[in-house]
Amino acid sequence: MASELIPLLNLLLQMICVIVVFAYLASRARPFTEILDGIFNLKNYLFLILLFGVFSIYGTASGIDILGAHINVRDLGPIIGGLVGGPIVGLGAGLIGAAYRFSQGGVTVIPCTLATLLAGLFAGIVYYGNKKRFIGLWGAVLFVILLEIFHMALVILTVQPISLAMEIVGAVGVPMIVSNAVGMFFFAFIITNLIKERKTEAERDSYRAELERKKAEMQIAHEIQTGFLPTDLPAISGVDLAAASVPAREVGGDFYDFLTGSNGKAAFVIADVSGKGVPAALFMVLSRTIVRANATWHQDAQTAIQDANTMIANDAESGMFVTLLYGTLDPETMTLTYVNAGHNPPILFRKDGTQALLNGTGIALGAMEGAEYQEKTVSLAPGDLLVCYTDGVTEAINGREEQFGDARLSATVQGCQDRGPEEIINTIMEAVNDFCGNEPQFDDMTMVVLKVNE
Repeated sequence: MASELIPLLNLLLQMICVIVVFAYLASRARPFTEILDGIFNLKNYLFLILLFGVFSIYGTASGIDILGAHINVRDLGPIIGGLVGGPIVGLGAGLIGAAYRFSQGGVTVIPCTLATLLAGLFAGIVYYGNKKRFIGLWGAVLFVILLEIFHMALVILTVQPISLAMEIVGAVGVPMIVSNAVGMFFFAFIITNLIKERKTEAERDSYRAELERKKAEMQIAHEIQTGFLPTDLPAISGVDLAAASVPAREVGGDFYDFLTGSNGKAAFVIADVSGKGVPAALFMVLSRTIVRANATWHQDAQTAIQDANTMIANDAESGMFVTLLYGTLDPETMTLTYVNAGHNPPILFRKDGTQALLNGTGIALGAMEGAEYQEKTVSLAPGDLLVCYTDGVTEAINGREEQFGDARLSATVQGCQDRGPEEIINTIMEAVNDFCGNEPQFDDMTMVVLKVNE
């Protein structure tokens, strides 16, 4: 018996090579992938019915006759068609395969024809029972094994005499079950991989579309936020001004602002909101609006910042805060009155080579309700230069995780102190970029530079 079984298995397993090639080519056909995507139309139905019907005919034609029975993989066509496309495809392919099998005659013509028809129908029912989804690799293999056992049962029930039926089943049962199960394994393996590929592609396309949408939204947010920054700086008698802001992301938390009063004085603000990205940008808009409103309402810097802190602290439930330098310049007396709310001390470069820091006069806005602030006044002389900056400048790091630092900033400014404010800002930015090399910018960089005309 074993000597007879092995050649049979070898012959049947040769079909597997054909099955693998067929499975690959069929699974790449457009109607097949559209059916997997749930696109059901007449063209797709007809294509799959013919495809798996022809495969069923091949399964019969390539089989082996033993004791009047046919060892084959005919049922695979209708089964796969039903598991992929439902009862219409399964039954349609089954009719084609069954018709061809019926034309071959033989002692098992009735059970084999009936088994092929029912294979496609049952597979389609399983497809619907699984919510129009393929049942997976091992589910398909188990299903085909059960159907081939059912096939053998039909032979026993319909072939007479019973002794002949038992002899046929004994000879072809195991090879039929094994060959169909192995064939289904390879076909289902290709189908499940294709489904995973298409799912991955769909997720990738969805992610890419979402990324593009967010990118577009961030670009709009960037344009809106950029619109908050002054495009035209005020003309102040005896003083040249320049300002620049480079966010680390599309949007950031740094900002600067300029205001001019009816009394001839000009005020400016440079600020840095804690955090980065969208939350910082939203808090920046809130802070800028509140500071600007209070600066317009109050003439003195101390009261303006004190009231601004009260309003920001009331709204700062997120725990965010903003460091800020608010300065009022009087061009008649050439004095600068300022409040430093926890901000990096601006550096005042005197014409005579000395330096002074505009140190803090209070804590960051929003950190504590009811905080008190002091204002200080410094005199400016021709040639004096004031450099205001956020910590993104001095805390920029290189590949060795060294910070640019206050000393490098001071040395850079001293090397270009005779230039105009805009050139000085460009020189500082170039120095920071050269220092950082390929390291990405991790924080917003903002600067405001004032220079008294000589």
